This record gives sequence, C-alpha cells and structure tokens, in this order.
Amino acid sequence: MNRILHHKVRLRTSPARAFGFFTRNEHLEQWLTVKAKVKPELGGRYELFWSPGHPEVDSTIGCRITAFQPNRLLAFEWKGPKQYRRFMNSADPLTHVTVVFIPVPTGTEVHLVHTGWRSTKKWEEARLWFSRMWEHCLTRELPKYARGK
Repeated sequence: MNRILHHKVRLRTSPARAFGFFTRNEHLEQWLTVKAKVKPELGGRYELFWSPGHPEVDSTIGCRITAFQPNRLLAFEWKGPKQYRRFMNSADPLTHVTVVFIPVPTGTEVHLVHTGWRSTKKWEEARLWFSRMWEHCLTRELPKYARGK
C-alpha cells in the first residue's frame, strides 16, 4: 500500500506569491489555520494553531522547517490534530510535508507530499483524514485566496 499523500494544484500566481502562502503568517491565517508562527528559514519554526487558546492540543507546535529554497521548495515537520495527537505527535520522526513550487505558463503548480505514515489502523485513519484535509485546503481554500477571494 502506498502511504504517501500527494496533492497538487495550479494557481494563477507567481511561484514567489505561492511560496508566501506557505511561509507568511498572515497568508497562512487566511487559508489554512487560525494563528501561524512561521520563521521562513532552514531550522525555523513551522507552528500553526487551530485552537490558539490551547496550543498543545491542536497545533504543529515544535515543528521545524527542514528544507528551504525560496520560491521553489519548502519542507517541514507535521503533527496531527487532537483526535490523532496521542500517536502522531509523539512519533519519532514526525510526519513530514514537502511542498514544491513549479513555474508553469499560467502561474504555479504546487505539489504537496506528506510522508511518514505508519501501518497501523489508527495511522491509516489519520492518513485518510489528512488526504481529505489537504485536498480541501489545496483545491478549495488556497485557490480562493490566491484569486484574492
């Protein structure tokens, strides 16, 4: 079974602007999370908060950027939401997200690859949940924001 999640979307915007959707706090807070604390550099934090009043419960607190090439490549550690945090957030290593930004004639093709899934029933449930979540966020929310809503 292939446990790697791969989603892609074409955006009618430049690679630099598309990259900003994943690295600028104010942009992340428009389409993906409630609060973001991202330091866009290698080793910088990649912390997103869906319940800012309870940062330990539903966030990527403690996650770091593992690869950083402006406007081309971004990779970071990833944690699970409250329903999966017991096993996902203590896994070593954590799951990992890589985003590649490819210039195309009409803008930018964004590829998101989420890896690190284990083979238990709970992990498979989490993987399927994230597949739906990434699909929704990348194909509905991000393009809406990229167009300027």
